[in-house]
Amino acid sequence: MKYYLAIDIGASSGRHIVGWEENGEIKTEEAYRFKNGVEYKDGSLVWNVERLFKEVINGLKAAQEKGYTPASIGVDTWAVDYALLDKEDKLIDEVFAYRDSRTDKAIDGVHRTICFNELYKRTGIQYQPFNTVYQLYADKLSGKLDEAETMLMLPDYLNFLLTGVKKQEYTNATSTGLFNSETHDWDTEIISKLCFPKKLFGGLFQPQTVVGELKKEIADEIGFNTTVVLPATHDTASAVEGIPMTDNSPYISSGTWSLLGIKVDKAITDENSRKANYSNEGGIGYYRYQKNIMGMWVVNCLRDELCPAQSFPEIVKEAEESNFSEYADVNDSSFLSPVSMKAAFDNALKTKPQSTGDYFRCAYLSLAHSYKTALCELKANTGKKFDKLYIVGGGAKNGFLNRLTEEFCEVKVIALPTEASALGNIKQQIERGKQNV
Repeated sequence: MKYYLAIDIGASSGRHIVGWEENGEIKTEEAYRFKNGVEYKDGSLVWNVERLFKEVINGLKAAQEKGYTPASIGVDTWAVDYALLDKEDKLIDEVFAYRDSRTDKAIDGVHRTICFNELYKRTGIQYQPFNTVYQLYADKLSGKLDEAETMLMLPDYLNFLLTGVKKQEYTNATSTGLFNSETHDWDTEIISKLCFPKKLFGGLFQPQTVVGELKKEIADEIGFNTTVVLPATHDTASAVEGIPMTDNSPYISSGTWSLLGIKVDKAITDENSRKANYSNEGGIGYYRYQKNIMGMWVVNCLRDELCPAQSFPEIVKEAEESNFSEYADVNDSSFLSPVSMKAAFDNALKTKPQSTGDYFRCAYLSLAHSYKTALCELKANTGKKFDKLYIVGGGAKNGFLNRLTEEFCEVKVIALPTEASALGNIKQQIERGKQNV
């Protein structure tokens, strides 16, 4: 039996999922899970990549201990964040988290050089203050790019730590705001106008590409060697691959963020799409025309602040019993990284919630309303009608939110509470394995 391992890391947790084929179906088992989250350091929000990499190693050991020695492994994470390396392949400063405010002064500088309308026409990437293009410009202003020899998106950097090989993967590159949606490569004009070092933008590699074997010291530590293969390293791209669709219906990949979209043959970069803030990101043989919605982040933050000891079933029960009916625009920037999520809701509402259940009901109502708005925009911009909506990821387990979504959006919700990103990751490894038999 051949086993494959997906190392699927999200903003709030990571998991090592083993997969194998049995009677034409992919079977999976969780081998390891760990918590993740941004950390405050010297006034900034950063990722503790040293700890993340230790957890990657811990998960490989756990898989081996459970009797699963993988033929290959693949890493996927969220998009936009990256590591800058110097000439000695050492990190230049921290790996900053996308919720950090360092781009505040950089955004205007980028838009003075290239207006956002032009950026959108070329890249098809929605405006978000944390887009890689703005993060890199902040690094330019601080002088960090002067030292940089290499830029690796986070999964590419983890692959480098595992193998010593540097490869930049396609689906993650498409999310940066520096990729041309027509040429299907880095946009050299944007890079040149912003005076970014061209050496940071190398050749792009497609999913199923081999990165390399594990470094000897890592293989010795975990007790086996294996091949590191590129899945779609952007976790949403892998999640869409993991949805068992029989048709091309809209999807929501529901986690820290809710990504709502549909597969399209080519990027849609017209004015209506720009105004609706829809993005075009690379999939495997298609584009994902989709929109970022704040997602379970607002719920998780409320829980941490109001009732950290409560389980989510208890929280959902209280939300169901509440009669609160007002909702907020959770896509407003005030919800991106507030000191207090409770205060963010208080400031956005006309009526202040009176109980914990009120706050959570309001959060779920707000998410369902955001889904409705995004789905209406999707219908208008594609000219298509939809009667189904697939929901995958951790958020798909929430039956209350699923019912609200079905009611607000007037579609049949097909909730698949599976590890879709891990499944899509494993599928690419299996396909690659078949081609190399």
